[in-house]
Amino acid sequence: MATSGRSALLSSTSSGPKSTLENSNPEEDDGQNLWSTILSEVSTHSRSKLPSGKNVLVMGEVGSGKTTLVAKLQGIEEYMKGRGLEYLYFSVHDDDIDDHTRCNAWVLDGDLYHKGLQGVAVPVDSVENTVLLIAVDMSRPWNALDSLQKWAAVAREHIDKLRVAPEKLREMEHRIVKQFQEYVEPGSGEDGVPQRRSEEEEGVLLPLGDNTLTHNLGIPVVVVCTKCDAISTLEKEHDYRDEHLDFIQSHIRRFCLHYGATLLYTSVKEMKNLDILYKYLVHRLYGFPFHCSAQVVEKDAVFIPSGWDNEKKIAILYENFQTVKADDNYEDVIIKPPVRKDTSSRAPTGSPRTSNRSAAANVANIVTALITDCLFLDATGQTSEGVLANFFNSLLTKKAGTGAPGTPGGGNNTPGTVRKSGENTSCLKKNLGSPTSHLLSIVVSMFSSPTDGQDT
Repeated sequence: MATSGRSALLSSTSSGPKSTLENSNPEEDDGQNLWSTILSEVSTHSRSKLPSGKNVLVMGEVGSGKTTLVAKLQGIEEYMKGRGLEYLYFSVHDDDIDDHTRCNAWVLDGDLYHKGLQGVAVPVDSVENTVLLIAVDMSRPWNALDSLQKWAAVAREHIDKLRVAPEKLREMEHRIVKQFQEYVEPGSGEDGVPQRRSEEEEGVLLPLGDNTLTHNLGIPVVVVCTKCDAISTLEKEHDYRDEHLDFIQSHIRRFCLHYGATLLYTSVKEMKNLDILYKYLVHRLYGFPFHCSAQVVEKDAVFIPSGWDNEKKIAILYENFQTVKADDNYEDVIIKPPVRKDTSSRAPTGSPRTSNRSAAANVANIVTALITDCLFLDATGQTSEGVLANFFNSLLTKKAGTGAPGTPGGGNNTPGTVRKSGENTSCLKKNLGSPTSHLLSIVVSMFSSPTDGQDT
């Protein structure tokens, strides 16, 4: 409409002088057409500018790498991590029209206490211009499925509270279904341009599967598995085999089918698939062309765009299952490892003992304070601080010398050390009163017990 209006204005302006002439001038007509073309191109260019106000809302557990991921997209190495709701952005540039803009990236805190801040990031008037990104920590895969379900529910709750107009919400949901159904795998040509549908194919859309888009949020969803470099650690330290990794992937892909979501495995540490994530986000938000094919071969670099996957493709993973079944409960197969609790009184059997000396020092300090508080006097009536200090220092020396094998001082029980401890003990017993002698004998027995190899 703007182009037509400007052309009409130009025509009316030029028609005045020409109306007094009997014949139009061909050269003036050519000039008029030239200016009309220029104005049309300028108008088209102005309408092609990149839109502002596009958003990526990032959710995930505490420590899942949400902020680090977005910071990499922004291209910064140092950043201040905040609380509640963090704001970052990444740049978008269109070389064809030589225009650029910023895409807003809102990172929601992993504490559900802050979930109400979604309203700041995604108000009702910008919900249709938003992509939901859920980060899943692959270094802790036992939390993956619960985390996905939790944050998807949080997003659904927020969208419901926005009270989007019913007709608008139906339009948004229909757009998600259409994008899923119209997905075309990039062609096999060198340019990687997607194969175009024929006119007959464009009019026919395949029906959705029974488990596809059963939970349509009305906005695109991208599931990003972070820290995928930890897969090798899971294999070494937790005895994960290929069937376990395939089992995890199958459950996450089934979740993605329910929401029509894209799945992407990334690693900030190894800079893996970050370029694909960036290209896909600007593709969904700004309509940029996207030529990356699905990737399912490399176990730590999976990429499955929305519209590519289905139940039959997921079933290929089941062929590798040996000790698990496709319908097994996720928590029964991917079990959370037990929490290792550090104990000061008794170390786990067979583990290196490194706390004997510090434990003995703590006991000695406490007992020294108790004895000093009792104001023990030597035979001359003066406090035997020097005697006490020598006594407990020699006890520590003896304790370190009789440690378990493999600890500092182990196997060095020299007779001189024991004799020195005995001399201090007898001297102290002679100089202290009877009430404290009994207490001291208990302390001595603690440090001279035959079960010296165990912490008390």
